[in-house]
Amino acid sequence: MFTPQGPSLRELAVQALSSIEHGYDLLAPKFDLTPFRTPDVVLDAVVEALRPLGPFPSGLDICCGTGAGVAALARLCERQVTGVDFSAGMLGVARAAVPATLPPGGPSVGWVRADARSLPFRRSFDLAVSFGAFGHFLPEERPVLFARAHGALRPGGLFAFPVGAPPRVGSRAYWALWGFDAAMRVRNAVWRPPFVMYYRTFPLSAVRAELTRAGFAVTTVPLPGFGTRPDGSPRARVVLARRS
Repeated sequence: MFTPQGPSLRELAVQALSSIEHGYDLLAPKFDLTPFRTPDVVLDAVVEALRPLGPFPSGLDICCGTGAGVAALARLCERQVTGVDFSAGMLGVARAAVPATLPPGGPSVGWVRADARSLPFRRSFDLAVSFGAFGHFLPEERPVLFARAHGALRPGGLFAFPVGAPPRVGSRAYWALWGFDAAMRVRNAVWRPPFVMYYRTFPLSAVRAELTRAGFAVTTVPLPGFGTRPDGSPRARVVLARRS
C-alpha cells in the first residue's frame, strides 16, 4: 500500500498524533505516495459520470488536498476551477503540481485556504466536488458542511461526490474499517488535539436526508466500472445533489 518513497512509520505516527491541519501539513510532501490519495480510476469514473451533465462554467473542489481532484475537475469546466483546503502544506504541493491553466487554453486554476465548514463563497460555482474527505467531519458537522456547499453554488448548481457501498458485515474489509475507527476513537479519547478520521460515519441514507434538508434535490448514479454486489446493487456510485 505504501511505496518505499512514501512516509515512514515514524512519520505516519507523528502525523497521527498531530491535529488534522498540522498532520496534513507534515504529510503533504509525500501524500501522493500513500493510499490516502484518491486513485485515478475513481477520479476518471466520476468525470465520466458527470460529463453528460456539463460542461460547467466553474467548479470547486472542497478539501482539495494536493490537487488531484482539481485536475479532474478541469476536464469538466470551461472558465475556472478552484481548490479549497485548510492545510497550507497540501495547498503548497497542489500549487506546485497543478498548472495555473489546465489544460493549456482551458480553465484557470485557483487555490483558497479555508475550512470547508466556513467556505468564503456565495453563489460562485456551478459544480462542487469532494473526494475522500468526509471522514474528517463528525456526523454532527455534516449539516453545516452541506449548507456551506449549498451556499457556494449558483441556483441549479451541482454538488457531486463518490461513495462506496459498505463492506459486507463480517468480511475482512468490514473488520479492517471497524478496527481502524476503533483505534482512532481510542486515540482521540486519550490524546489531544483530536484527529478526526473515521470510515464508518457516512451512511448514504443519512447523508441523503441531510443533503435534502440543506436544500438539495438528491439522486445517485452507479459507477459501472466497479461492478455490483451479490444483491445487484452497485459497489460505487456518485451522489448528485442539485441546488434548486
